[in-house]
Amino acid sequence: MSWPIDRPRRVRDNQALREMVSETHLRAEDMIYPIFVVPGRHVKKPISSLPGQYHLSPDEAGLLALEFRRAGGRAMMLFGIPERKDETGSSGADPHGPVADSVKVIKDLAPDLAVITDVCLCEYTSHGHCGLVDGHRVLNDETLPHLAAQALAHVRAGADMVAPSDMMDGRVGAIRGLLDKSGYGHVPIMSYSAKYASAFYGPFRLAADSTPAFGDRRGYQMDPANRREALFEIDLDLAEGADIVMVKPAGPYLDVIREVRNHTPRPLAAYQVSGEYAMLKLAGDSGALDFKRAAMESLIGIKRAGADLILTYLAPEALSWL
Repeated sequence: MSWPIDRPRRVRDNQALREMVSETHLRAEDMIYPIFVVPGRHVKKPISSLPGQYHLSPDEAGLLALEFRRAGGRAMMLFGIPERKDETGSSGADPHGPVADSVKVIKDLAPDLAVITDVCLCEYTSHGHCGLVDGHRVLNDETLPHLAAQALAHVRAGADMVAPSDMMDGRVGAIRGLLDKSGYGHVPIMSYSAKYASAFYGPFRLAADSTPAFGDRRGYQMDPANRREALFEIDLDLAEGADIVMVKPAGPYLDVIREVRNHTPRPLAAYQVSGEYAMLKLAGDSGALDFKRAAMESLIGIKRAGADLILTYLAPEALSWL
């Protein structure tokens, strides 16, 4: 019998060898932990649609941030849920709103933790859309000043980076222009550049109370059937001043992540969204999957596809496993 010279199994024989030749590595610095902040004090309320996640008041968000940093975490993303909502989402720019207050507390307790804030109107509008509306039509240009004002409020509170997720055309340029004019030209923007109109956002919409009151978001978020369009969106945002671009969701769009990675050398983030997380959790809880192995495999897959950064609700658990 002729024995093969090349035997790939030789370097798979034990854990040490496998780690030595591993092509893809997940690090603490790669992960951004999204959390939901609400007004009040001593609020830590479980989110039914996202097992293991909570609505947190600023003081509780600060304690979680400190714990996360001590575990090796490097960055968090804040989503705000206000006390009041109106047609224009005006509470999103409140300098004393839950996001601004949480930023201040977190930066006081964990000053070297990078704090990123989501910039959008959907959590703050009474109709749940990401922009101003006229009847059932979502307005683009009229929305931009409101997004820019929200970003400025977050930065004034101490945010290290802002992340517009609304998918209005021109919003990166509007935010960049106002930040620069206001003396915050050093603050980076991570843009949700290729954000798809996905069914995988369901648990998040329940958590953020941001389900649209009418219609859906397919008129401004991307068609899941499109891949080339993602590159066009990426180029537009980079031209307007984005420092980091993002593909969202992550798992069902690994091909898009790879396309973007091949297209630009700029930093690339991918968001493992609420539906992806919830599926892993529920499958693990039912015994259908080994949760730890499946979760880590999902994160490695996103990295392997080309993402530099991963926004994931798995971040605290992944840190403990690393």
